[in-house]
Amino acid sequence: MKPVAILQHENSQGPGVLLDHLQQHGIPYALITPCDEGIAAMRARDYRGIVVLGSNHCANEQLRWIEQERCLLQNALAAEVPVLGHCFGAQMLARAMGARVWRNPCANIGWSRVWITPQAQACMDLPAEATLFNWHYDSFEIPQGASRSMYGAHCLNKGFVHGPHWAFQGHLEVTAQSVRDWCEEGAPELRSAAGPAVQSQAQILAQLPQYIRQLHQIAARTYSAWTAQLPRPRLFYMPVWGEARLALA
Repeated sequence: MKPVAILQHENSQGPGVLLDHLQQHGIPYALITPCDEGIAAMRARDYRGIVVLGSNHCANEQLRWIEQERCLLQNALAAEVPVLGHCFGAQMLARAMGARVWRNPCANIGWSRVWITPQAQACMDLPAEATLFNWHYDSFEIPQGASRSMYGAHCLNKGFVHGPHWAFQGHLEVTAQSVRDWCEEGAPELRSAAGPAVQSQAQILAQLPQYIRQLHQIAARTYSAWTAQLPRPRLFYMPVWGEARLALA
């Protein structure tokens, strides 16, 4: 059975509850680090789906691995391999679809409310609004042919859908521990960042118990809906010494 490729760019930004979902549902996966391993030889059709996680880098940076990743996602789009982008991954998916990534009017760091469009509510089984965790300075335009799925008060484009390809500017994947780790690792950044959509470390951690359970409910519904679209393994008969046996492709 083909695995789901998970592109992880930072040690501290892992797949979190997405990994739990894949394991609980018996979906094989492959963790790949593009900036260390290089992905020039990767073929999208070798995977059931591709997940792109966050990064400390900007999607517009002129780095070899970023260009390789953009090409891989374009290949996935052409091969109809479902893509799921988180934050940097959402921006990379937008770029692969020909859309621009730009600096958002203000940084988005911490917990904030997003509104979910009726289309996204239907295809992801989500409520009309939710509180997500954010840590981003950039945003993207909605690619041609895609539809906005989420929007916020300080970032208009919080997500988009294009068939089986879904992008989220927020972080659905985080765990309570990863939020704590990010706050510790990014403490200097939190002290220097400012704006109407930036919370302090104290504010983020104070609201953690209140919002993390809600976030995990949103993540569970979203990941269930996205993985339900993954191509199912095909059964075929493989003759072995005159016998017909079922095998998975």
